[in-house]
Amino acid sequence: MTSAAAAPSADTVRGTRLSRPARRQQLLRAAEEVFVASGYHATAMDEIADRAGVSKPVLYQHFPGKLELYLAVLDRHVDALVDAVRQALTVTEDNKQRVAGVTAAFFSFVDTDGEAFRLVFESDLTSEPLVADRVARMTAACAEPISVVIAEDTGLPEHEARMLGIALVGQAQVTARWWLSNGRPIPREDAARLVFSLSWRGIRGFPKHGA
Repeated sequence: MTSAAAAPSADTVRGTRLSRPARRQQLLRAAEEVFVASGYHATAMDEIADRAGVSKPVLYQHFPGKLELYLAVLDRHVDALVDAVRQALTVTEDNKQRVAGVTAAFFSFVDTDGEAFRLVFESDLTSEPLVADRVARMTAACAEPISVVIAEDTGLPEHEARMLGIALVGQAQVTARWWLSNGRPIPREDAARLVFSLSWRGIRGFPKHGA
């Protein structure tokens, strides 16, 4: 008597078999769509599993709970924004272009990331310490390399340079969000250029160290 064939896994029953990293990315994309559409509190894991085309047990194999899944989605966007800011600082040694690049990075983030930017800046889970901590670390990670450049160029003490770095990041972030929430009243490039002009006129007023 031959033995019955092993039952196919949920990965093959409800979707194409993927490697674990590929499946994780698929789940993150599905979760992002649902979280953006419904918010954290109104989202159920069943809904995310359905959107991804997998069974709920498969979803739990990758993420033990809804909060862990939300944080993983959040981390993707935080890392992307930090990388964009750091790239703007490393592709040139011209500080005027660096300020322009950092400003443009925030406008690009809110414009091209769809509504996903709200997971970072306007989450309905901002009271959750793990979420608040990630957003705070994102701001610090963006401001830190900016403050290093400021300190090197101006000779300002560390804390003063860091405050200026935070100011530049905060200005770019808040104005980019305002621009998007008000229906993109002017083209993105013009909006970024306007905010950059304000930032640059302020920061260039600090004399260069040793000049």
